[in-house]
Amino acid sequence: MSTLPVVAAVDGSDDSLRALEWALTAARLREAPLRVVHVRQYASWAQPDVLVAGPPDPAEDPVLDQVRAELEGRADRPVMEYLSLAGAAAAVLPELGGTAQLMVLGSRGRGGFASLLLGSSGVAAARDAECPVVVVPRPGREVHAGPPVEPGPRVVVGLQVDSPADATLAFAFTEADRRGALVQVIAAYPWPPARIWTAPGELVPPGDDEDAVEGEVRTLAASLLALHRERHPQVRVDLVTPPGDAAGHLVAASKDAELVVVGRHRRRLLSPARMIGSVTQAVLLHAASPIAVIPPTTEPARTDG
Repeated sequence: MSTLPVVAAVDGSDDSLRALEWALTAARLREAPLRVVHVRQYASWAQPDVLVAGPPDPAEDPVLDQVRAELEGRADRPVMEYLSLAGAAAAVLPELGGTAQLMVLGSRGRGGFASLLLGSSGVAAARDAECPVVVVPRPGREVHAGPPVEPGPRVVVGLQVDSPADATLAFAFTEADRRGALVQVIAAYPWPPARIWTAPGELVPPGDDEDAVEGEVRTLAASLLALHRERHPQVRVDLVTPPGDAAGHLVAASKDAELVVVGRHRRRLLSPARMIGSVTQAVLLHAASPIAVIPPTTEPARTDG
């Protein structure tokens, strides 16, 4: 059994309870313990000028009591741990990623505005946690149908051939292996490419042929996938190389998928803050299936102080 748990963040909302169900399956597939965490915000966090007696008693947590009651008697439960913490969830949850192999939470919790598609806790965890983070959306998200695929379980992963994220591919193949699923790789390329300015008022159209560009993308993608195919020979792969917006293709492919896997932006020398890229953000907001956001394998060391 893995020593690192799967963490499920709960707050009593329907969104968090759906995420808990997904986390239960993830923990069983990994033969890992499941750590159910409730972060309770109290007045001194939200309103610094309000005097309070102190944080709530961690021994009394009705949300965790509700989870215990709902899970009691299930024969297929993994080893369970329960943790009640006080603070701001958007600050506390990312810190828990350092001692977890996976974090799972709902797209929205009890707080915030009803019109938001993704809550602040989900954004913070996906951006800052050191472990992969899965966000489980509300059911009923409408997406346009993607390209036809064979029936059965499917894990979708985005691949940017000019800046591949090996950790993202590794997570997708490993997850598909656990679930007996097909890996659908979306390696989109921009088309038409930008025109080139050569003189004031003069535009030169791109010289590349679309078929040649698509062929090059497919060749590069196939070479990047070779190692993961070798490590997971039983996993079937469907490589799709469509033109246009990567986010749109990933969202379309999310229909009826087990999971969509995307990478988090690497930190740059001149931009050291952790970021969620535009494609990942769009997928988080609009995909119909659970979304896994994978941190880079290595990041530049912090220079705090």
